[in-house]
Amino acid sequence: MNTCYWIWYHGDFELYHAMKQNFSRVERGYGWPAFWKSEGFRNRVVFRKEYTLEEETTFCVYSKAVGYVLAGEKKYPFGTKITCGPGKIKISVHAGRIEAFPSIYIKGEVIYSDKTWFAEDYTNPPAAAGYSRYFTDEKQDPSVWDYSEAVYMPVSAENYEQGVLYGFETELTAVLEIEYKNGYRPLTVCCGESKEEALDREHCYYSWNPDPQTGRCPRCAVRYAYIPDCRKEEIAVKAIHQYVDIPVRARFSSNDALLNQIWSVAEHTFKLCSGVFFIDGIKRDKWIWSGDAYQSFFVNQYLMADPDINRRTLLALRGNDPLTTHINTILDYTLYWILGIKSHEEAYGDLEFVGQIYPKMCTLMEFCESQLEEHGFLTGREGDWIFIDWADLDKEGALCAEQMLFAECYHTMAVLSRKLGVETARCEEYQKKYEQLTKNINTFYWDSEKGAYIDSFVSGKKHVARHANIFAILFDIADEEQKKQIVEQVLLNEQVPQITTPYFKFYEMDALCKMGRLEEVFVRIREYWGGMMERGAVTFWEEFDPAVPEEEQYDMYGDKFGKSLCHAWSASPIYLLAKYFVGLTVTDPAKGTYEIHPHLEYFESLDCVLPVGEKDIHIMWDGKEMKIEG
Repeated sequence: MNTCYWIWYHGDFELYHAMKQNFSRVERGYGWPAFWKSEGFRNRVVFRKEYTLEEETTFCVYSKAVGYVLAGEKKYPFGTKITCGPGKIKISVHAGRIEAFPSIYIKGEVIYSDKTWFAEDYTNPPAAAGYSRYFTDEKQDPSVWDYSEAVYMPVSAENYEQGVLYGFETELTAVLEIEYKNGYRPLTVCCGESKEEALDREHCYYSWNPDPQTGRCPRCAVRYAYIPDCRKEEIAVKAIHQYVDIPVRARFSSNDALLNQIWSVAEHTFKLCSGVFFIDGIKRDKWIWSGDAYQSFFVNQYLMADPDINRRTLLALRGNDPLTTHINTILDYTLYWILGIKSHEEAYGDLEFVGQIYPKMCTLMEFCESQLEEHGFLTGREGDWIFIDWADLDKEGALCAEQMLFAECYHTMAVLSRKLGVETARCEEYQKKYEQLTKNINTFYWDSEKGAYIDSFVSGKKHVARHANIFAILFDIADEEQKKQIVEQVLLNEQVPQITTPYFKFYEMDALCKMGRLEEVFVRIREYWGGMMERGAVTFWEEFDPAVPEEEQYDMYGDKFGKSLCHAWSASPIYLLAKYFVGLTVTDPAKGTYEIHPHLEYFESLDCVLPVGEKDIHIMWDGKEMKIEG
């Protein structure tokens, strides 16, 4: 029996669900939709395919849209059994939907919906239809994502002042359900990522009044729940954790109990932030950010190896042409989107997807090139956000770190253009622009006296931060001698301000590993991520500064509980341990080939499984002998 899929115009599913995701943020009683341009899905689509039928066959088209089926010259309504053949016949399904994107499901032995169908939007040439492995039943509606569920009971319930404080074993994305033992009465449920947040009725992010009929609160991030003006004898509480079931394929176990726990906490953190898309955090913001997603692609490769969530996230972020604003309004996040496609292709060899999205890569580069100054450096326009990191950077004029990213985008375009078989002239053009930009970066930003790249040559301050220098190593913009100087003068220099976000710790640790400084990374993983766990973390945080007093550790953005305590970009120990310490590198994703160059000196024993394509590689080390299976 053939597998039938719901199909739609490629990208519309992602744009629609991205809008729902980015509008789902709630804070202290009010909604907070994402502040960037929301891309629209298509309301009117026609699906087409031509068949040569050897004999008579039947099929039926299902859809939530309005429209009709045209089989040959005859029209039929949706839901009608259609008979046709033998011979050649053209099938077209015309569908329109106002409240969501049009999608169709065709059920039949010979004529059925799959990825071989094409879709048209009356503006662009026909494109291969979009589909998802999650939507294969005619009773489904692709505009509604049905989450998997698991029930968690509280591990603690204590009367606190005039209420009850419930605690769960870990942080969840859950619907809380209240059972009233003595009949319904109005209650307030205060949820928090920490005990302190849940107990603070004024400042906690989520405060709900359960539905009188179901006893349920809206889905939200919760580790603790405080119900004031109530006693635990009056009610029973459970959490219905809702998630997208993406199997974890990796496993890590060593003689180092702390490392094992860091991996476990990072895995749980990452799973919570991996839903329909990669989001930044499950409490704040719950948005799809390009910079966060870029790092998630690296962790995904070594933990779940699920290319579908990469594709959904990339399509959601890019939106449609013409491009009028930077992705998430952030210049560097536009650049990460390009780099994310290269990361995806290197992990899965997914040239089919790269080919589909390549035109949007080209138009995005054209958009960036409209913002170049006289030296070919990329600058922001009025209203553009130059982020890079929460750090003190000299952002006067063109920022060095941005140019590093932009240069790598040119390199990415050259590499992927060649892989796609794009005309030689275009490949060479991207390569020449890459070489010229890297030359200009070294001319204007490298300071030989400091042995480092400065943030800005316009201001005259010659300010050195870690960020551009890290990128110079990761993207090979610095030569080998420059890299050595950067390690000594910047990365191992305590006088250069430390990075306090796990976001840029990811890049710093990656750069140190690339330079062979695994000992420093091994120590920092244990100290930094282990330090969060010493402070009570069950998921890893958006930001962590060990010098901040515990009573202030949840503060951020001037908000008492503004810090996200479950943030995707903090799961990087998975990538670092798998790639550098276990030493797994994919050499040809299409063939599923790989190399392992382990650093076993850090382990007395090791037993782990890492994914490569469709295979799971089992690596074992007992202190004397290493075995690899798969």
